[in-house]
Amino acid sequence: MRLRKLELKDATLMLEWMHDKSISKYFRHDFKNENIDDVQNFILSSFSDENIHLAIVSDNDEYMGTVSLKRIDRKNNSAELATVVRSCAMKKGYAWFGIEEMLNLAFNKYGIESVYWCVSKENKRAIRFYDKHNFRETIDVSNEILKRYMGTDNLKWYSVLKGDILDERKEIVGCKIIRIKTVPTIDSGELSFFESNHDVPFNFKRIYYISKVPEGTRRGFHAHKKLKQLLFCPYGRIQLILENEKGREEIELSDPSIGVIIEKPTWREMLWLQKDSVLCVAASDFYEVEDYIRDYNEFKKILKNYYE
Repeated sequence: MRLRKLELKDATLMLEWMHDKSISKYFRHDFKNENIDDVQNFILSSFSDENIHLAIVSDNDEYMGTVSLKRIDRKNNSAELATVVRSCAMKKGYAWFGIEEMLNLAFNKYGIESVYWCVSKENKRAIRFYDKHNFRETIDVSNEILKRYMGTDNLKWYSVLKGDILDERKEIVGCKIIRIKTVPTIDSGELSFFESNHDVPFNFKRIYYISKVPEGTRRGFHAHKKLKQLLFCPYGRIQLILENEKGREEIELSDPSIGVIIEKPTWREMLWLQKDSVLCVAASDFYEVEDYIRDYNEFKKILKNYYE
């Protein structure tokens, strides 16, 4: 997936989400009367000094959504963020990718120091998304900005400042997130390494990796009874979803120096956000089919017994 400028060929798929009531009902603008000509006119004026609207597209260049910097204020170096993805692109990493890439552009290319946005408190799906990624809710919103939303109550506001570290967590559902030791070199890349019973709290008996996986593929769907593992992504972007007695959370593995240690029965699912991404696993024991829990209902029963 990647960002690019909106193109006229995107108009039909843009109109798709505009007429999808499950998506458009949370927007202040009423899209029900928008037609293909309206969308094409929007595309033709989608890149200016005050507003930047970019397409979030798949590896096959199919339009999946739009991410925007609106009302760019050069005096205060601030801008409003907006994003929307089609129904078929939800829960596949497109929204997070678009936001992360646009924030990177805002801070490192366009000279923006502060980005803000709001969402209806009734939009529980969006709030879960922003809270999950540790975006900071803000109550310090200027009157000038609030005037634009006059008559719209029940809003939740978020903001990000240049220099904020996104999604910096120490654990996910009780599973430790570690930073793998990395030694940079001059013009020769980086060397990363970890050692059993030192950097990782168990011995390795098996190391394997999963590669050549198409974008959008989901794998995993299992847990282990006793096996301990370190999971990391040396190349690409993979969304890791974990569930145990502490709940269900997800984290994007896209930094080769970040790893997740799983030491207890935990259901895991992996979504490939980028084709050919590599998932590498260091395991505490040899392969044993009896250690796998592949039935979700069985996992829930084992989880219940494990903590009783």
